[in-house]
Amino acid sequence: MKNRFILPGLCVIFVTSFTNTKAQTMSTDLLAPKAKVIPKSLEKHKDIRIDNYFWMNERENPEVIDYLNQENTYYNSMTAHTKDFQKDLFEEMKGRIKEDDQSVPYLYNGYYYITRFEIGQDYPIYSRKKGSLSANEEILFNCNDLAKGHSFFQLGGLSVSPDNKFATFGVDTVGRRIYTIQIKNLETGEILSDKIENVTGGSVWANDNKTIFYTRQDKVTLRADKIFRHKLGTNSADDVLVFDEKDDTFNVSVSKEKSKKYIVIGSGSTLTTEYRILNSDNPDGEFTIFQPRVRGLEYSISHFGDSFYVLTNKDKATNFKLMKTPENATSKENWKDLIPHRKEVLIEDIEIFRN
Repeated sequence: MKNRFILPGLCVIFVTSFTNTKAQTMSTDLLAPKAKVIPKSLEKHKDIRIDNYFWMNERENPEVIDYLNQENTYYNSMTAHTKDFQKDLFEEMKGRIKEDDQSVPYLYNGYYYITRFEIGQDYPIYSRKKGSLSANEEILFNCNDLAKGHSFFQLGGLSVSPDNKFATFGVDTVGRRIYTIQIKNLETGEILSDKIENVTGGSVWANDNKTIFYTRQDKVTLRADKIFRHKLGTNSADDVLVFDEKDDTFNVSVSKEKSKKYIVIGSGSTLTTEYRILNSDNPDGEFTIFQPRVRGLEYSISHFGDSFYVLTNKDKATNFKLMKTPENATSKENWKDLIPHRKEVLIEDIEIFRN
């Protein structure tokens, strides 16, 4: 079962007694594998550290794979006497969870979207109903079918085009959160030839229904560092780089404002944030900086009407405050207090509603 059974707040105490002395003797006779030591000096911030096992980050190195196989063999041998107990424990946990569960339907752009599970199935089914919960169900993705033939499967980043005709989705079949984005025609069921590899999985549609923006990550560190633009029906090798985060202490993301008017690129580190915005009706345009990064200045933005609402720690607002600025004058000197800073109240987040 993949990413399915989570029991929050459950404390389980196990008391076991093993009487199979022969099995115990056989297990304890097996020596644990020992990885070879190859010292490597690593220097950062003028501090030197020795990593004896740095060589093991070479994922395709046959010696690394061989050592991991030895570890697995050792584990399987040492825990062989618990296999039946593991199975019984899993079945008991599963028996306490509703298998045919589903999410609360949510209305988006004329459709109710639902994620549900069926008894005996490991993976979710994504569906929608047009206009009413009594309408016929339209299956978008049955992950139980998509997962066949894979030892691991994860679907993420599901995003439907503004005209409701296409959906982008990311697939990871390895387990390292390295996704491949593909596009499905929801009217015909066809999976388009577009295939974008080594990405975070999520993507954002522009208002033209043919342009998407997505995040690519560093192949080694998996840090999200680049934002690309892709046109439907084109080769991903021709995709346009629209932003490259050079500072390796920052991660990037791309999203769309709830108002649907702006595509937003966010750059964030522990203490500092920065955003870039682009009108969703003009996907080939240039992103503009909302407010240039200033170390220690954190802010997030929400668009509504002709303004942006800014949640920020500006002016030493350690508990954060809410400010407002015109959408055509977004630098911090234009921000005006809407809910001022209060020492006794922390503002964690805000949500914009139409009415």
